[in-house]
Amino acid sequence: METIHLILGITVLAANLGAGLWGAGAWYLRRPSVGFWYLLRFAQAAVILQVAVGAVLLLLGSVAADLHYVYGVLPLLITLLAEGARSIANEHELEGLDFESLPRSRQRAVAAAIVRRETGIMAVSALVIFGLALRAAALQL
Repeated sequence: METIHLILGITVLAANLGAGLWGAGAWYLRRPSVGFWYLLRFAQAAVILQVAVGAVLLLLGSVAADLHYVYGVLPLLITLLAEGARSIANEHELEGLDFESLPRSRQRAVAAAIVRRETGIMAVSALVIFGLALRAAALQL
């Protein structure tokens, strides 16, 4: 079980670093990227599995530094907060607009702004999760 936890830890690190950098690049270049979202969702799933396996190890009596648990659970909370922020960003962009009555070009511009804002939020969250997971791993060395 500890080997699985280690493999998932490496997966969390790699997937979140990859998603964070990919998303930052897409945000900077103002180019939507479907692949970024697939990698981000994979990274989020890895975080959930990592926390679940860590909880099982804790229940089985495995001991780690106290801060390891904090840095291990924070990525899950960051994921949830980022999803909430992403939802609020959509509402902010659409506030006061009757989207259906807008000209097609304006609809596209609003949609592009929403995607860019969401990408930025989620890229930052992936990079924060990478940092937290790196810290959690360092505490185990």
